[in-house]
Amino acid sequence: MKAAAGREETAWPGAAGGALLVVGDVATDVVARHTEPLTYGTDTAAEIRTLPGGAGANAACWAAYSGCADVRLLGRVGAGGAEWHGTLLRDSGVRPTLIPDEEAPTATIVALVDAKAERTFLTDSGAALRLCPADWSAGLLDGVAGLHLSGYLFFSEPSRELARLALADALERGVPVSVDPASAGFIATLGVDRFLATAAGAAVLLPNADEARLLTGLSDPADAAAELSRRVPLAVVTLGAGGALVAESGAVTARVAPVPATAVDSTGAGDAFTGAFLAALLSGASPVAAASAGCRAGAHAVTVCGGRPPGSTGTRP
Repeated sequence: MKAAAGREETAWPGAAGGALLVVGDVATDVVARHTEPLTYGTDTAAEIRTLPGGAGANAACWAAYSGCADVRLLGRVGAGGAEWHGTLLRDSGVRPTLIPDEEAPTATIVALVDAKAERTFLTDSGAALRLCPADWSAGLLDGVAGLHLSGYLFFSEPSRELARLALADALERGVPVSVDPASAGFIATLGVDRFLATAAGAAVLLPNADEARLLTGLSDPADAAAELSRRVPLAVVTLGAGGALVAESGAVTARVAPVPATAVDSTGAGDAFTGAFLAALLSGASPVAAASAGCRAGAHAVTVCGGRPPGSTGTRP
């Protein structure tokens, strides 16, 4: 976006300085790093850690780590994990509102990380996708300058209804909304049209290249980014080690260079990008500057195990 004098302005005009509210998933990650290919039917040696995770919670922690002074999170967890997850979120600078679920466990994700640091997920959504309209209150938007919705919410009926309600309340108050599509696999199951319909009204869409291709049917990430920016004011497509694309009004307006890093685990790199990107937007940065901040955070994230910033992992014994 360009101001009248040619100066780039924030993608969220008037939003600078307020709180960021993230509504999304909180999970327990079991990260298994293996240097040899998996051997079917027998053992494969691995380094295994149990860590806090969840795309929404990770993004909130990275936003706080990146300098956003007021980050809030709404999520649902199993009753038995509420204290552990709540403590770690607060220690990371996030103000959590966690709904304890007496019937379902906290979402659990097994991340299989290979020698190239690429991860494959086995996902049990548990309590995360049981977040529902009864858990929402428009009062959660008091003092909020930006609402971020984790796309994982879109993949069950209760949490999808909550996402619709939160988005509608935010738009009524003039609070801009960002959406991270979260999972190409789950989008394919839900259906592209249903996903995009739920996200209608969002100001910012933050897919990775695979998600952007799926959402548009276009094979070139740049073409996909441009097409998505016809649906939302700002589309930012992450390219992993290739950096990011910024697209507005049907055209790619910037290609953001990658930040070199020695990767050990790519789990949560996209969440790190999202958190840092949103923190920068809320500080008044332009979309390009915010995407650059996101690339730096993503590069930092791949150098550590798990999806949270350094010092906030709280590994379970």
